[in-house]
Amino acid sequence: MSPTDEIEDSSAPLIEHLAELRTRLIHSVVAFIVGMVICFTVATPIFNFLTNPLCQVLSERGQDCDLIFISPQEGFFVAIKVSLLGGLMLAFPYIALQMWRFVAPGLYKSEKGAFLPFMLASPFMFLLGASFAFYVVTPLAYDFFLGFQQFGSEGEAVADGAAPLSVVFQGSAQEYLNLTIKFIVAFGLCFQLPVLLTLMGKAGLVSAEGLGSVRKYAVVAILLLAALVTPPDVITQVILFVVVYGLYEISILLVARVERKREAKLRAEGYYDDEEDFDDPLMAELDLDEEKDGK
Repeated sequence: MSPTDEIEDSSAPLIEHLAELRTRLIHSVVAFIVGMVICFTVATPIFNFLTNPLCQVLSERGQDCDLIFISPQEGFFVAIKVSLLGGLMLAFPYIALQMWRFVAPGLYKSEKGAFLPFMLASPFMFLLGASFAFYVVTPLAYDFFLGFQQFGSEGEAVADGAAPLSVVFQGSAQEYLNLTIKFIVAFGLCFQLPVLLTLMGKAGLVSAEGLGSVRKYAVVAILLLAALVTPPDVITQVILFVVVYGLYEISILLVARVERKREAKLRAEGYYDDEEDFDDPLMAELDLDEEKDGK
């Protein structure tokens, strides 16, 4: 066989993998477009559902839930953004299936068993974080923001010196949607922290002891994250910090559980000796030297 033939034979698997990847990507894009078209046809009910936190806060204050378009094309872009978000969430199970079918043939049976639970936990945790943001965080945030309005108990203008002053919320539909999506995506991604760290612990990239030793740095990183992904109000930032730090502590417990399971499995397979500590070669060597000196 000539060197040219060897190169051609070695490149064949790569071409097959690229063709498989192209097929999976095409299927994923088609599923996303179909989901986007479906959501575009019902964009108005979806947007009305997303306005529930704001309308609830305005109703408690005795105000009408009115949003405005400040430009002629804003209504169209609102529908597009709703369709993008809804299409991605609708098509995500199929996209995840395509990812799994591309990766699974290259994994061992044990690796499939270890990786599949994380594939299932990831969308669940994202939905949990998105639900927490939508039903808990956004009402508190909008209640805080709308507290800066100025009007009397009966809705009359508030007098400020000689001229009457009334500062009442008249929000842009697009700006409201942008802020709500930011809340949902930020909390959904932050709730992926236990899944990510546990998977890294499963692969041996992190340890519970290591995560615990950098806890003070994690606090600073979480504070910076809360300041970047949330609006500049203390309530939302504190909520995000408390939630993400709690998830970090839960991740340490999950990684420690993974390590205990791994150690128990290795011990059952005979890799560990209960009478000697092989985890630290230096200690084992010192023990051997002490035995020689005693003799």
